[in-house]
Amino acid sequence: MRSFIVMAMFVASLTHAVMNDYTETRYLELDTDDTEVLSIDAGAGSMDIKGIAGASAISVKAVIEISDTNVDEAMKIIERNMTLSLEQKGTVAHLKAWFEHGFLNFGSDDGRIDIEVKVPQGIAVIIDDGSGSIDVVDLMADISIDDGSGSIDVSNVAHVKIDDGSGSIDVSHVSGDVSIIDGSGSINVRGVQGSVTIDDGSGSIKISDVEEDLIITGDGSGGLTYSDIRGTVQEDT
Repeated sequence: MRSFIVMAMFVASLTHAVMNDYTETRYLELDTDDTEVLSIDAGAGSMDIKGIAGASAISVKAVIEISDTNVDEAMKIIERNMTLSLEQKGTVAHLKAWFEHGFLNFGSDDGRIDIEVKVPQGIAVIIDDGSGSIDVVDLMADISIDDGSGSIDVSNVAHVKIDDGSGSIDVSHVSGDVSIIDGSGSINVRGVQGSVTIDDGSGSIKISDVEEDLIITGDGSGGLTYSDIRGTVQEDT
């Protein structure tokens, strides 16, 4: 019995030694001569998007992480179940980054792709994201985000449209309008030259420095504070 226990402990130790988190970095690039919109379809993982003045290409750094696996198994998972591509169709550039639903649970910790995207300023961005934080800065163009969960930070953009399941939202320095539909999580909006419209399920809302109107169409629970609204304020809660 003792020899069996020792052997079992040895096997468990060996398994633990070869099963670690697998990490790999890949790079993608696409010229943007005719590009007007970047469409991003992503699963689990963080997303950092930055507008670059004078740039002529979209560049992507993708960090692929798969937990509790060895190199051989990770390569099989990537080959069978990962989608990672950047291609042009008409005036729209399409970035896809996810693991197939079914093998790795959508939004799970088993597999994720963290992406850093640099895009020429003036190109609009549309995001369809599963989970993970989103950080968008200096686009100087429109941004539309449909997000399952995770914090969202947006700054120095034109029009903003966000449909979010859960997670905090911070929006600042917007040259156009802001529209937010949010399930739960705090919302902080400031420095908007257009109007602000918010439909919120739960979480605190803080709005300041808005050039035009503030419209609250829903505020399920959580405090609401606003200041320096130079248009009208409408609360339909």
